[in-house]
Amino acid sequence: MNIYVSNLGFDANDSDLRTLFSTFGEVSSAKVIMDKMSGRSRGFGFVEMSDEEAGKAAIRSLNNKDMDGRSISVSVAKDKSQLGSSTSFNKGFGGNSTYKKRY
Repeated sequence: MNIYVSNLGFDANDSDLRTLFSTFGEVSSAKVIMDKMSGRSRGFGFVEMSDEEAGKAAIRSLNNKDMDGRSISVSVAKDKSQLGSSTSFNKGFGGNSTYKKRY
């Protein structure tokens, strides 16, 4: 089960996530997404747990819990296909846009 964790502190790292979730079962991977420029956490990450029931228990127990002074949000991660393909570029120049071609 792939789990999305948000509202992480800027000092959060992979090890912190692994430790937090390992109390519920085996953690296959834990990754905090880092900012390329500053090297700090971007405030969210992903945890993969091999057992779905353990993942569900972790979500129920950890959602809105305090981690380093911040109330983290924990939910099932959405598949990339569920997110859609719209980007800021497509939004401005899509079929319903008021943008008019000049040629």
